[in-house]
Amino acid sequence: MGSGTGPVRILIADDQADVRSAFRMILDVQPDMVVVAEAADGAAAVQEARRLRPDVVLADIRMPKLDGLEVTRQLADQCKVIVVTTFDLDEYVHTALRYGASGFLLKRSGPALLIEAVRAAMAGDALIGPQITVRLLRHMALPGTAPMPGQGAKAAATAPQSTAGPTEELTAREREIAELVADGATNAEIGAGLFISPGTVKNHLANIQRKIGARNRVGIAAWIWEQAAGRQ
Repeated sequence: MGSGTGPVRILIADDQADVRSAFRMILDVQPDMVVVAEAADGAAAVQEARRLRPDVVLADIRMPKLDGLEVTRQLADQCKVIVVTTFDLDEYVHTALRYGASGFLLKRSGPALLIEAVRAAMAGDALIGPQITVRLLRHMALPGTAPMPGQGAKAAATAPQSTAGPTEELTAREREIAELVADGATNAEIGAGLFISPGTVKNHLANIQRKIGARNRVGIAAWIWEQAAGRQ
């Protein structure tokens, strides 16, 4: 559910009208979702998101005026941004998630994953397309990622880098949960496996994010991979 007791409010940003229409048809028939606006370029997406305050923004990467990476950077602090794109490039995925995207899907992933990604984002999880998950996390653990060409180059060059260690040491339970996140476990799976409530899992995740400077659970996973790479 979205804010309060209403449906999840979604803004679709894509420069192709047929893609926007297809996404709207998929999402509007869900009982817990409603598309509140569409945008054909990144600048319009940011403007409409700030005006309408949707719960979720679906953003294409390559759009006029502002690309999806810049849209993510500007909006990730006020709503969930899920990047849905044709282009399976490491640089795009890396930069989007560094800027706080709550998911990254390829357009060919299909309707079921699109719907699941929206629900996962609203639950505090992050769904990454299965085609890129393992490769992405390994890539994020490697130093010296080159900035991407085009509009996102400045964003990639200035993207915050993770630190070598947390500002405050993680407790044993927090590290255990962080490692489960890096393995792809959802909040519900973590709670069931550790015999704690979902609310307790969320509290632990909030503490972990604060300590290591991560914006979301994907940042937690990346940090765990970086720590593992540093020990090799």
